[in-house]
Amino acid sequence: MEAAASYLLSSGRRPSPPSFRGRSPIHHPSARSDHRRFLCSQESIRRSARYAVLGAGFAGLSVTWHLLQHSSKECHISIDIYDEAGLGGGASGVSGGLLHPYSPKAKILWRGSESWKECLKLLAAAERAVERRDSARRSHNQPCSFDGPIILKRQYFLLHIEGILRPATNEAKVEILKENAQNCLKNCTLEVLDGKAAERLVPNLAVPLDFAIYMPQAMNIHPKRYLQALFFACKDFADEASSLRVAKAEVRLLKEHVNSLLELDEKYDAVIICLGAQAGMLPELSENLPLRKCRGIIAELDLSTDIEEYGSQSPSILSNAWLAFQSPRSVLMGSTWEWGSTNHVSHVTLQEAEKAFKEMLPKASAVYPAIKKWDFAGARAALRAMPPLTPLGSLPLLGCVAASCRHWLVGGLGSRGLLYHGLLGKLTAQAVISADEAVLPSELTSWKSRVQTETA
Repeated sequence: MEAAASYLLSSGRRPSPPSFRGRSPIHHPSARSDHRRFLCSQESIRRSARYAVLGAGFAGLSVTWHLLQHSSKECHISIDIYDEAGLGGGASGVSGGLLHPYSPKAKILWRGSESWKECLKLLAAAERAVERRDSARRSHNQPCSFDGPIILKRQYFLLHIEGILRPATNEAKVEILKENAQNCLKNCTLEVLDGKAAERLVPNLAVPLDFAIYMPQAMNIHPKRYLQALFFACKDFADEASSLRVAKAEVRLLKEHVNSLLELDEKYDAVIICLGAQAGMLPELSENLPLRKCRGIIAELDLSTDIEEYGSQSPSILSNAWLAFQSPRSVLMGSTWEWGSTNHVSHVTLQEAEKAFKEMLPKASAVYPAIKKWDFAGARAALRAMPPLTPLGSLPLLGCVAASCRHWLVGGLGSRGLLYHGLLGKLTAQAVISADEAVLPSELTSWKSRVQTETA
């Protein structure tokens, strides 16, 4: 552990002066400004940049997109995405896909407004990429790229999204929900509903406290389709950029396992680690990341044809267990929380599935009793990397993890990876390109000071 801490925190310089104690030595102002002056002096002769992105989930694809967006047009940029499981092969691809910027108490999350806007931009880029491919396929009488939309349950011709509904189940939280609903975002509003209004949205809904919060602009995303589409968008941008300028841009997906960061040092100018719970398996970071691991199981349910289907315009449901409707006869129910697990396997045994189903069904049926009529169709699991608790909530971990500013971390997105990935990818790309950690919010890099204190 001491060796890992030395790798993460040592800058090879003398200890920071008293005014900077408690901060990571790699934040030493003189060291950072010296490095930036060197980069600026080399900018006129630097004509290429090679990046390795470890992980092809939400964070990895967002970092890739923003590296392409923010790099100089005169710079030949090459990005290799490493993920032996492929696009969405980890926790991102298993997630429920419910997207909104609010806490369970309907409070706007840290940087919720910015995160929501950046996420919408990436979704729009992904949808444009799919539309370009589908348009080309239609012109050749070929089938569409995907078997369904990226954003589920959307009526495109009316531009109306069915959203997400949260019935209150705790009397003590009703007043808090009402108060927080008054401070919602303009582009993701919250509506306070009584029981009858909520039941009009979801027939047969149980509203025990005659109160619910409705998020009409919230979304239900199909994670794997989205990640595939965002990769298409990255490829398209690189191809278009290469055709419009002298310097080229290229993106590759490599289904290879990376054993150590050191094996990449000779190939790349920077390595960005977006491996989620598997980041700690790299020897350079082993036992040195303050992540809490938690395995979650999601159940897949289907509805037989002899039972009335779920309303095609009814929202998905948030409660102690959430219901993300994929279609009128298909739903995902989640999720379990197995803290301290180290099981990275996505396969769920029959015994695990039965236990998870019995745990989640009573919670879901408390607000939607009709879910008991649905049939269990399967289950999937993933190991989440949950960040430590802070006064601002559970915030992700960002920052440079090597004195040379060549290795960067995007980690601890936990269950909010879909919301945060756009903003975090943008911030990280800007920091990597400038080799300046100071562009990152201090709230997201302060974890390194805590690690330094704990290992001192």
